[in-house]
Amino acid sequence: MSATYIRFFNEIRIEDVPLVGGKNASLGEMFRELTAQGVRVPNGFAITAEAYRMMLDKAGAWDRLHAALDGLNPDDVEDLARRGEAAREIIYGAPLPAELQEEILAAHGRLKAEYGPTLTVAVRSSATAEDLPTASFAGQQDTYLNISGEAALLDACKRCFASLFTDRAIHYRVDQGFDHFKVALSIGIMKMVRSDLSTSGVMFSLDTETGFRDVVFITASWGLGENVVQGAVDPDEFYVFKPTFRSGKKAVLRRILGSKKIKMVYAEGDTRHSTRNVPTSRAERERFCLTDADVLTLADYAIKVEAHYSQKVGESRPMDMEWAKDGLDGQLYMVQARPETVASQKKGQVLEEYLLRTRGPVLASGRAVGAKIAAAPVRVIADVAHLNAFRPGEVLVADTTTPDWEPVMKQAAAIVTNRGGRTCHAAIIARELGIPAVVGADNATTALQDGAMVTVSCAEGDMGFVYAGALPFEIRHTDLATIQRPATEIMINLGNPDIAFQTSMLPNDGIGLARMEFIINSAIKAHPMALLHPEKVEDEGEKAALAQLVAGFGRPADFFVQRLSEGIGTIAAAFYPKPVVVRMSDFKSNEYASLLGGRWFEPSEDNPMLGFRGASRYAHPAYAEGFALECAAMRRVREEMGLDNVILMLPFVRRVQEAEAVLAKMAEFGLKRGDKGLKIYAMCEIPNNVILIDQFAQRFDGFSIGSNDLTQLTLGVDRDSQIVAFDYDERDDGVKEMIRLAVEGCTRNGIHSGLCGQAPSDYPEMAEFLVQLGIDSMSLNPDTVLATTLQVLEVEKRLGRKARG
Repeated sequence: MSATYIRFFNEIRIEDVPLVGGKNASLGEMFRELTAQGVRVPNGFAITAEAYRMMLDKAGAWDRLHAALDGLNPDDVEDLARRGEAAREIIYGAPLPAELQEEILAAHGRLKAEYGPTLTVAVRSSATAEDLPTASFAGQQDTYLNISGEAALLDACKRCFASLFTDRAIHYRVDQGFDHFKVALSIGIMKMVRSDLSTSGVMFSLDTETGFRDVVFITASWGLGENVVQGAVDPDEFYVFKPTFRSGKKAVLRRILGSKKIKMVYAEGDTRHSTRNVPTSRAERERFCLTDADVLTLADYAIKVEAHYSQKVGESRPMDMEWAKDGLDGQLYMVQARPETVASQKKGQVLEEYLLRTRGPVLASGRAVGAKIAAAPVRVIADVAHLNAFRPGEVLVADTTTPDWEPVMKQAAAIVTNRGGRTCHAAIIARELGIPAVVGADNATTALQDGAMVTVSCAEGDMGFVYAGALPFEIRHTDLATIQRPATEIMINLGNPDIAFQTSMLPNDGIGLARMEFIINSAIKAHPMALLHPEKVEDEGEKAALAQLVAGFGRPADFFVQRLSEGIGTIAAAFYPKPVVVRMSDFKSNEYASLLGGRWFEPSEDNPMLGFRGASRYAHPAYAEGFALECAAMRRVREEMGLDNVILMLPFVRRVQEAEAVLAKMAEFGLKRGDKGLKIYAMCEIPNNVILIDQFAQRFDGFSIGSNDLTQLTLGVDRDSQIVAFDYDERDDGVKEMIRLAVEGCTRNGIHSGLCGQAPSDYPEMAEFLVQLGIDSMSLNPDTVLATTLQVLEVEKRLGRKARG
């Protein structure tokens, strides 16, 4: 007998949203269309929206619902709570008609026959206005997990129907312009994935902060997925680069370890609650909860889901997905997919930049959501019962937020939470509202005081900061559609992978200088030789710190290679396929010595600026093993990650013989110039590089003029010395003559000429001088890219040189 109110997933398509709601329509679409492509979706069935309407018709509930909701003031929190409770009681009090009960139990029996008598199910709400491309109803209605037995199943269905009128759902529908009485609720009942014994999370087919579309962004935490969605935990994060993944180079691009302090599991023997939170073990907190193989499987799922939905609608459709790993069968399952509704909706080419002018004392820090800044007084809210204390325009500070908080969240200048990652509830709503949020700040509710004026800054990369006081900042808008590309390539200097995706939105021709030192300092923290030879470190505290860093890695070398390759890989991916010129490490000996364990491997030099630095280190016995690690990391970026847009650059190459020795050493380590398209540049920053440029040019594919060191060595001025700083000037005629000879030498030898020092960023007249010389590229600090681009266009126009478009 065919069912009137039940549809199994294999009978549902995405077009069935009016019948089964967005969540169920998407589950059915994936089950039907993507299972054959290897995307696993647990089986289940939907109770249709018609069942909801029929139930209320039979109970005569519509007039009472109108009476409860007509005249609602959604901004009056107490009125909203009173009316919402009345509406839920009306629906929960409506009995499930006998014919509906029979169909639900018969369908449940079919699932039990497929999965066995111990089947437990998830009972999930699916509103008919849910998961549309421009509005996300995520978390507005309720979900019930680990339901077993017929009585519990029927009760969970009634609670789901009633959850169409949670306070948060009512408020959201008002904001989005949906009629309460035209929205209906379908229910999805599906096999429970036993992620309580494993891990689960959320993923997106773009970067949620910047809208960068070439990555899959995955979050993961132990146990059931509600904690990740609700922001109760700081999850692990992973990125996979889609273009190289599709070409067969499958590697994790970037990973960030979350604290994962709790996990949600089944509550055994508790009749009132089916799940509960328990603390995670130290071992669980200190390791990633997904293997690389798991991450790559999920990335494959995400790419296939995005491709399917994009093909279906005829345009690119980034997706927001939920997944779970079953601890019994070890398999990964997709449990939800819906259109991403914030970053993907950004239209036009107007670049908005928030720039903090000064910094103050840091009161709290966590993960940044968005890239904006706000200054306002603090309001700490302990729980939902105290929401009426909040005043519009304040910074909302809380342990965590749930959908019940949304009526006040939309009035906040910024949001700060103790717990949560970048896909938690607070982060999702902040993005939707376009306000900055700092999540996972740990101690925000105690560190921030009611009424205190603070500045919340999310404009400094992955980390968000709460500063004391109202700090000055500016908002800059640039219409990129009106900016032509000059004939001279405008590249960017960058060292911080955290801001790579955002920086790639600037008009650019790639990265002219990617500094390795920033990643070694921030992500590795230790001297490479100390990692390889901890026995030579004589301080027990430093030894213990080194051991802690490499815990979980087979070899210390693996730690260094993974961290460095993922940092450089992130920058290379952000600008792919444009060239990314990566300078091998250029710490001075005193800077190397300040790394963990470094003092046991570095000489004490009176003038490190002219000492054991740059190319002289690479083939030297004191550092050759460390250089081998750098080369292994760069080889991994180019060959395993597939980021062959990376060009390597050697700094401070004093002599031609030194260049040959280092190039031979690189070839020994698997990085031979010309092999697999590898280009190797050198910094032109020593007068000898200019004097012997014809000889150097035979050994390198390009020169990048380092105006900082070239000025220092041409004028004989220590650029670190304050007392002779007045004599340091890149605009000196002698320095300019050196630059002219270098550019002409590159042109004569048919190799690339560029400049990556401070000069064109600091002095507009130097940018003009470089254009007149006909230099191929100049590499600038991100904050000067737009202004210098416009200036270069103007100079080229005067010289009669044609822009590229």
